[in-house]
Amino acid sequence: MSIQHLELVEPNAAPPVWAALRNQAEAAARAEPALYSMLNSVILQHSLFEDALSYQLARKLADYELEAMNLRELCEEAYAAAPELVRYAEADLKAVFERDPACKGYVQPFLFFKGFQALQTYRIAHWLWGRGRETLAFYLQSRMSEIFQVDINPAAKIGSGVFFDHGTGIVIGETAVVGDDVSMLHGVTLGGTGAERGDRHPKIGRGVLLGAGAKVLGNIQIGDYAKIASGSVVLKPVPAHCTAAGVPARLVNCPTCPEPARSMDHTLADVVYDYVI
Repeated sequence: MSIQHLELVEPNAAPPVWAALRNQAEAAARAEPALYSMLNSVILQHSLFEDALSYQLARKLADYELEAMNLRELCEEAYAAAPELVRYAEADLKAVFERDPACKGYVQPFLFFKGFQALQTYRIAHWLWGRGRETLAFYLQSRMSEIFQVDINPAAKIGSGVFFDHGTGIVIGETAVVGDDVSMLHGVTLGGTGAERGDRHPKIGRGVLLGAGAKVLGNIQIGDYAKIASGSVVLKPVPAHCTAAGVPARLVNCPTCPEPARSMDHTLADVVYDYVI
């Protein structure tokens, strides 16, 4: 075992994300020699999680205008200047593993899940935005949309431990806010209601679950641990711990399950209490 595997952990505790990712990559390389070169270059040759993530994002996003080496250096600059981005990325990766029943470990989302990769691209773009480097931030937004089919304005604010399941078709507007531990499926839109300017996008509380195809429109608050059912169109605020469903959405049960984003429980109660919102 190499020195970089010697992590101090509590007895019977799961290893830290980076140690687990490396161990799983080593096992995958032994099981599938055809992928050894990729696993080595993306994960195993690096000593730090952020170095591997920088390499992976550069590998995915590079094009003729912004080559891989320049992108990798940009990511490394961001992670060195803002270490919280690394903690967010680890929390996001852990969220995928814990909430996606199809996920077998950390290697799968790190290498292949575009929802995770799009979210990390947004985090670099948001860091650039905060430093006045708006043109480059918009460039990364464009590349994210082209490569991952996820469109997040770099000015939006997104917390940690966020899970984009599948990712395809997610759109998050400029003044949207997404709290910690949120889960959202494909086709979710956090948008405006027209051509108004200013603060015009939804504010999503902690632990909210947004089902596939849900549209939340306007500067409205979705309370902590609320649930938005698949295909719903939400135009009015939703209280904490409540479920909204339908077109237009109505409150169908309060309270909902305790932590819908973690349990990924998309079901509705057998007995429905219909509240107008």
